[in-house]
Amino acid sequence: MPPVALFGLSIAFSLLAWGLVTAYAIWPALRERSFADAMRPLLLLHSFRFIGLSFLVPGVVSGDLPVNFTFDAAYGDVLAALLAVAALASLRTRFAIPLLWIFNLWGSADLLNAFYQANAGGIVFGHLGATFFIPTVLVPFALITHGLMFGLLVRQARRPSRRAPLSLA
Repeated sequence: MPPVALFGLSIAFSLLAWGLVTAYAIWPALRERSFADAMRPLLLLHSFRFIGLSFLVPGVVSGDLPVNFTFDAAYGDVLAALLAVAALASLRTRFAIPLLWIFNLWGSADLLNAFYQANAGGIVFGHLGATFFIPTVLVPFALITHGLMFGLLVRQARRPSRRAPLSLA
């Protein structure tokens, strides 16, 4: 089987496996929690996005890995990790919702951009070295948890406001 097919199959199986873990273990544990209590473990997971810095470490990845990919993937992930920590710290403040949207939009776009850059740059999968596990194991789970967070944000936005309605009289 060609390496690109093995890579795609690995990502597909990872999406399936993480989807099942999410459906049977994660979502049932989160759905009845308060908004902040449901977001907290998801943000904690994303605080590990600094792992993307490994794309910059010689010997971990091939020196032939395109610089455009390595820079975007590494620093995009670090920014996502910092945004996740900021959103986590803000959960009980008025800044929580805007920071959660910023993190979630940035984090999702960063992951999708990394896939795009990898395809556009013609990455040979041997160039990934030890980081092969990032797009095949961690990224599918990160995408799924971003989906959960988008769902929680939309659900939160649909909840009736606890503030009294404005009076026009």
